[in-house]
Amino acid sequence: MYKLLSTALMMLMVSIAHAAFYGTGLCGYPQYDCIKVEPGQSWTTLFPDEKQRDIVQRVNRTYNPLWAGKIIAVPKNLPYLTVFDVSPFPLKIANEHQKQIVVDQDKLAFGAYDAEGNLVLWGPISSGRDRCSDSNRSCRTLTGIYRVFSKENEKCVSDVFPIGKGGAKMPFCMFFHKGFALHGSDDIPGVRASHGCVRMFVQDAKWLNQQFVELSSERNNFMGTTIIVRPINDSE
Repeated sequence: MYKLLSTALMMLMVSIAHAAFYGTGLCGYPQYDCIKVEPGQSWTTLFPDEKQRDIVQRVNRTYNPLWAGKIIAVPKNLPYLTVFDVSPFPLKIANEHQKQIVVDQDKLAFGAYDAEGNLVLWGPISSGRDRCSDSNRSCRTLTGIYRVFSKENEKCVSDVFPIGKGGAKMPFCMFFHKGFALHGSDDIPGVRASHGCVRMFVQDAKWLNQQFVELSSERNNFMGTTIIVRPINDSE
C-alpha cells in the first residue's frame, strides 16, 4: 500500500547519479519533498527516529555530516516506509542459485541477493571518480563479473593510499579483483569519489563481510560470492 517507487520510476533513476549530489536529483519527483538544511541541524535533529533517519540517508546516498544549505530529499509517507520500499533494485530476480552483489554506479547503490534471488540488503555506494585528485589518471572502478577471493575485518587498510604511505582505512574489506574491494567508509558523499574501490556504509560492509559473503575455496569449487559491477552510463 505504501510502496514508494514503481518499476518505471526505478528505471528512470539511473540518470540521477549525474546530478551534483544524488539526493538533489530526486527533487523533481512527486514522491519526495526536498528540504534545505538550516544552521545547526543534523541528521539526528531532523530525523530522531533511527529507522526513518536510515531511510533518508540511504535515499540520499550519504550519511556524511550535514551543512547549512544542503538540499536533501525526504520520502513522503516516511513513517510508513521500510528500506525495501525505497529500494532502487527489484525485490526479486531470477533464481541464479548463488549469492550475488550488484553494484550499480549510476544508482550509487548495491543490492545483495540470496541464492533464491531475494533482495536481502541494499545500500549506498561511492565508486571510483573519473579522475584521481592525487594523480592524473582515471580512478574509475573496474566493471564486470567477479568473485570475492579475500576479506578482512575492521582493521583492513590500503597498501597503496594515501600514495606513498598507504594506511587508508578500509574496514570489512572484501576483495574481488586485485586491489579492488568493497569496504566500509565514513565518507559516502552521494557522488563517485573513491580511488576505485566501492565504498559503502560501515554497517552494510560489516554485515556483508560477516553474514553474507563467501570466499572462493575448494569447499565451494572456487565459486565465491559473485560481484557484478555495472558500467557508468556516459550517455546521460
